[in-house]
Amino acid sequence: MRVLEIGCGNGSLAKDIAYRVGPEGHVVGIDNNALRIAQGKEAFKDIANLELIHGDFLTYDNIEKFDIIISACTFQWISTLDKAIDKVKALLKPQGQISILDYNHEGISWTPKVPASMQNYYNMFLMWRKDGGMNNRIGFDLVEIFEEHGFSDIHVRNADEQYESTNAEHLKPIKLWSAVAASNQLVKEGYVSESERQQAIEDYNHWVDTNAIRMTVKLREVTAVLN
Repeated sequence: MRVLEIGCGNGSLAKDIAYRVGPEGHVVGIDNNALRIAQGKEAFKDIANLELIHGDFLTYDNIEKFDIIISACTFQWISTLDKAIDKVKALLKPQGQISILDYNHEGISWTPKVPASMQNYYNMFLMWRKDGGMNNRIGFDLVEIFEEHGFSDIHVRNADEQYESTNAEHLKPIKLWSAVAASNQLVKEGYVSESERQQAIEDYNHWVDTNAIRMTVKLREVTAVLN
């Protein structure tokens, strides 16, 4: 069995799949982050049936097609979705399977509500993504996208993640949005002011430390078969 992972990072998941398919199988992981690919090549250099590639999967080509293509939380960053799905089709064998796990950023919820400054920042973050051609609810729109591109036997699995402030291990994921706001990208592109960004970070960190109960992130895994 031949498997391709799109957006493989350092290959930690691709490595596990390589063990599953066995020595007769072959796994390719591709990612556009050169450092993470280099780290994976060093960490997993003894796995003979694992190949990690630095590059853009939209320009990747291979003579042998794949039985399965997977991707986790990568398609949310692709602004040319139709082109990406067509590329998946070109790389799959007939009756090959695609499995994509991704977010619905519009469905995130915080209990209690986050401060208005962070809610405004988050709204601008979604607008920035949308203006850049990215789908903020890709995980929930995949069924329709797959149908439009001729896939069948489509299945959906809920994969929502819930983080509780009482769990010390959950605090880092909850504080993710402070880390996102630490970048000044939205300021440089005019979506928020520097003072709005700083206020969002300050208010959100205080909310996490004093009021936060939980954060729920909406995720779905959608699988389909190429006709």
